[in-house]
Amino acid sequence: MKTIVRAFTLFLVTFFVFGNVYGQKYEANWQSLKQVSTPQWLQEGKFGIYTHWGPYAVHAYGSNTTWYSFSLYQDAKGEAREHFEKTFGELSKDYGYKDLIPLFTADKFNADEWAELFAKSGAKFAGPVAEHHDGFAMWDTEYSEWNAVKMGPKRDVVGELEKAIKKRDMKFVTAFHHAANWFFFPVHDKQYDTGDPKNSGLYGQYHMPGEMRNQEFINEWYDKIIEVIDNYGPDFIWFDFALDALPEGYIKDFLAYYYNWADKNGKEVVVTYKDHDIIPGAGVRDLELGQEPNVTYNDWITDSSVDDRGAWGWANDLTFKTPNRLIDNLIDRVSKNGYLLLNVGPKPDGTIPEGAKEVLSEMGAWLETNGEAIYKTTPWFIAGEGPTKVGDIQNQGFNESGAVYTQEDIRFTVNGDNLYATFLDWPGDKALIASIRATGLEAKNAVIPDWAKGEEVKSLVGTEWFIKGEDDEDDNEDDDVEASHYMFKEDGELFIKGGEAGDGIDVDYVQIGKEVIMSYEGVFTWSGTYDGNQFKVSDDISGNYPGFYKEEIKRITMLGSDEELEWAFTGVGLIIKTPKKQGKYAHSFKIERYHHPKLD
Repeated sequence: MKTIVRAFTLFLVTFFVFGNVYGQKYEANWQSLKQVSTPQWLQEGKFGIYTHWGPYAVHAYGSNTTWYSFSLYQDAKGEAREHFEKTFGELSKDYGYKDLIPLFTADKFNADEWAELFAKSGAKFAGPVAEHHDGFAMWDTEYSEWNAVKMGPKRDVVGELEKAIKKRDMKFVTAFHHAANWFFFPVHDKQYDTGDPKNSGLYGQYHMPGEMRNQEFINEWYDKIIEVIDNYGPDFIWFDFALDALPEGYIKDFLAYYYNWADKNGKEVVVTYKDHDIIPGAGVRDLELGQEPNVTYNDWITDSSVDDRGAWGWANDLTFKTPNRLIDNLIDRVSKNGYLLLNVGPKPDGTIPEGAKEVLSEMGAWLETNGEAIYKTTPWFIAGEGPTKVGDIQNQGFNESGAVYTQEDIRFTVNGDNLYATFLDWPGDKALIASIRATGLEAKNAVIPDWAKGEEVKSLVGTEWFIKGEDDEDDNEDDDVEASHYMFKEDGELFIKGGEAGDGIDVDYVQIGKEVIMSYEGVFTWSGTYDGNQFKVSDDISGNYPGFYKEEIKRITMLGSDEELEWAFTGVGLIIKTPKKQGKYAHSFKIERYHHPKLD
């Protein structure tokens, strides 16, 4: 029967996809598939939640609980083996990971409670890991007896969550890791239960280490995904790594099937992938525990987790990221053309850990007030400014910053003519946006109200300083590098000679309190600080966006308050007089702008 069903499925794929009959929009080639667009709901929704939940929740142990079963068999002297045999019993040809399945009870699992929590957290899309590397399917699949309907919970987890999530107007996510099942267990080793053919539906078909995936494995990988599409209608299919280990044609077949299915049913769908497992344009790239350092031309997504070590699944000693960190990282991603898919790892009984509930609740409360700066926005010309940087991404990500952002760290988003500047920490009684500032004569002639002048500091006029670049200061082998000689004059004039300035250049500067902005011919701009005793040059803030005019500004408010705020457009930046502090986390300022400013 299974053979007949599969033959019929392949016939349909051939007929509808390859044949391109009845006006099918997508063909199984990259030229056609890259014409797909990122769904509007994803571009607007930005934030979603998914769950790592399966038999791996039972052992509740390990730095990454979802890889526990891999380590269990691969490392006879490792922590996973020691923990398993101490907690559950000796690993043998009869007893192993599969015997955790009866303990995966889900007796307190309530899909509506999960979905309600996700919706109140501000998520716009959500869903489960449908199958992880361990081969246990969380839906009623005809392609394996090893599934949550026939074993363990004896419930259709994917089906229950589909109904609950869609009922709350969220888009439905299904995540697949099963392309990596091929190497996950030692199916060739007869000393373990993984080598018993009757367990191959879970552990995988017999093969020797290093062998390429066989036809049976590839067929099952493909058929399971098509089955989920047909039976549960996901809006979002997320893939872990290892697609690049499958024949390319099957990836293209799947994509064509899914995109044509969506087109036929009037749905917008998205597929995400790791590394370069799908060509650019045919899906959205995912960065695991990662974030881009700057605005990108192509949109992207990151999968991260509420736990603070990348455990993904439930562990007894789990601790959680702070709401402040999760919120800051969401803001950072959105400002750079990214989206966030945040993971939660429930317990084996189906309850979501209290620590996860708490941080999700805090995220929801923040988004309730500040969601206008996130949802339905796009990146601006500049992602942000401030001293806190993230490292370069690896092939699959893994550069998520755990840094604590400062009051100088700002991220920009835009919706229509409204610009949002979100400060990742409370800026104090004044909010300075250095990327938006007056230049040239406007900076020199700017009238600065008393409240914006800041701390009284001696003027730089008449002072001289010898400044070495940061690279020079760290170069112990080249102490003879010539320093630049800064000579501050009246009327905002600065003469610099030596170093990169050579025989000398004339520079404009503006000083307001401790802040100093210097500009050469209105093109090259850098900053410094002066506390009355020491002048320092810094590169912590971004360059000026020259196309911003003060005449654009119609009104400035802080989200959560309708109070119109005072502001000053100065040579060191746009300075906003802040209202009373509201909330514990990031603070978003809304700059309403005229579409066409009235210029003299």
